[in-house]
Amino acid sequence: MDGDITTTRRRGVNQSGLRDHNERLILSVLQRHRTVPAAELARRTGLSKPTVSTILRNLEEDGLVRRGDPVRGKVGKPSTPIELDPDGAFSVGLKIGRRSADLLLLDFVGTVREQLHTSYDYPMPDAVFGFLKAGLKDLLESLPANQQKRVCGIGIGTPFELWKWHDLSGLAAEKFRSWKDVDFAQEVAHFSNLPVYVVNDATAACHAEHLYGRGKEYRDFAYFYIGSFIGGGIALNGTVFEGNKGNAGALGSMRTTGPLGESQQLIDTASLHLLEARLIEAGIDPDLMWKKPQDWSRLSRYVDPWIGETAQELAKASLSICSVIDFEAILVDGAFPPEIREELVERVRRYLVNQDKRGLIAPTVEIGTVGENARAIGAASGPIFAEYLLDTNAGLSSI
Repeated sequence: MDGDITTTRRRGVNQSGLRDHNERLILSVLQRHRTVPAAELARRTGLSKPTVSTILRNLEEDGLVRRGDPVRGKVGKPSTPIELDPDGAFSVGLKIGRRSADLLLLDFVGTVREQLHTSYDYPMPDAVFGFLKAGLKDLLESLPANQQKRVCGIGIGTPFELWKWHDLSGLAAEKFRSWKDVDFAQEVAHFSNLPVYVVNDATAACHAEHLYGRGKEYRDFAYFYIGSFIGGGIALNGTVFEGNKGNAGALGSMRTTGPLGESQQLIDTASLHLLEARLIEAGIDPDLMWKKPQDWSRLSRYVDPWIGETAQELAKASLSICSVIDFEAILVDGAFPPEIREELVERVRRYLVNQDKRGLIAPTVEIGTVGENARAIGAASGPIFAEYLLDTNAGLSSI
């Protein structure tokens, strides 16, 4: 592949630079509602029909939207649905996890086109950036040349204070702690000129659920994502709230109590590393948990008690969250098979019935639908939002 594909910022998607407000508004409505006739776009955005027509014509010329087949109603002229063109823009998402990293190519409507995976004992910087460099080349080569120029950036989902995530010693510990001084954009600039957007990994997962999962159903919700370590995010007024330092919704740090009454965090009592520890104690290779496709049926003896204990912790944590903000829903997702997610949510609902809810409005507890790819998909959505869509803090829940 020619070197300039990864080192030259794509051109041709938007010849006039960043999209203007009205273009972003229309693209945001289409992202949220998928297919919308032009007349309905005018109504939802408050723009005049001629203005909408002009903008749609420009967006069509730029390859960002396309028209569907006309739909004839009972009266009047046929209605032509407008939708985002999946090939209009692409983004790359990298998830840095405790045991593995995932790299994927996301299209304009949120479909994963290609995906790469690697595993390791610890996510050392050299290995992670080496994986990104090689993987980026492979992902871009999977696209036709004219579409390679439509890749608008790289989103990286990484745990908060990643450098503290280890029990290493000596030289290995020093190497791992070097994450503290890593400038992600600077590292990526060594092999690509694509812009880089960094987000907390659990917040990224919340973004994915908000954009592509059940998050569209609720104005306000709290979100748990259970990976090797549990994390979370919150959505308020139709937008994911990242907070002053980008660490809002750090639900894994919520206080809880251990079996001996000791003070702990939710991360210590409701994470998958606890299940891994049970398997290791039983002489079972924990890598069985992560093999694709995931099948935990042979591990039910160890998974069932983990689900019960985790559900209790999530029930208590859900009420604690709702004592601050009366969220409409609690969404639960994670890096496990769908049937495990379903059973976990059902258990949380049961435990909530008997919890002390004085002064609280009990939330509905629902299953997250994006699944194990949520962190990488959410990371990849960052560049697309930055270049083409309105910041949801602008109040898109009303459109």
